[in-house]
Amino acid sequence: MDNTAQLAQSQCHSDLSCANKLVLRTIPTMMVPHVVIDTNVLLSAMRSRLEASYRLLSLVDTGTFEMSISVSLVLEYEDVLMRNVPLLNENEVTDLLDYLCEIANRQTIFYLWRPVLRDPNDDLVLEVAVAGGCDCIVTFNGRDFAGAEQFGIRVVKPRDFLVEIGELG
Repeated sequence: MDNTAQLAQSQCHSDLSCANKLVLRTIPTMMVPHVVIDTNVLLSAMRSRLEASYRLLSLVDTGTFEMSISVSLVLEYEDVLMRNVPLLNENEVTDLLDYLCEIANRQTIFYLWRPVLRDPNDDLVLEVAVAGGCDCIVTFNGRDFAGAEQFGIRVVKPRDFLVEIGELG
């Protein structure tokens, strides 16, 4: 037992609430990955329930990972998904976006890292990842995010991310 734990134990050996605090201090907390989901992954998830992207979307708000968004990213989600409304249901798109706005970590962007990537729409995804301290960007277009590694952000495909978090064998 380290010195801090010994001191805490000696100061409150009979106090149950203090003993509970001591136990809580010794239980390691598990870190869940923080991600930004690229628009192409959401579009894929909305088009087919058979894809890894749909499985990923179904895990949002389960505690398996945390997702970050920004106003500009949600507007891009809306633009791309609504352009595909003949394939998608407009109400489903609106419901999905409302849900993501409710449960995701909302990032305010105070700076612009532009231009880092070739496509400004990809730069806004990278900005959210940097502002949110995210571990990775989940996308089908990994080559479009060449340069994200300089910010310590990995770029992974949905299937690979699901394997990493133990949701796919």
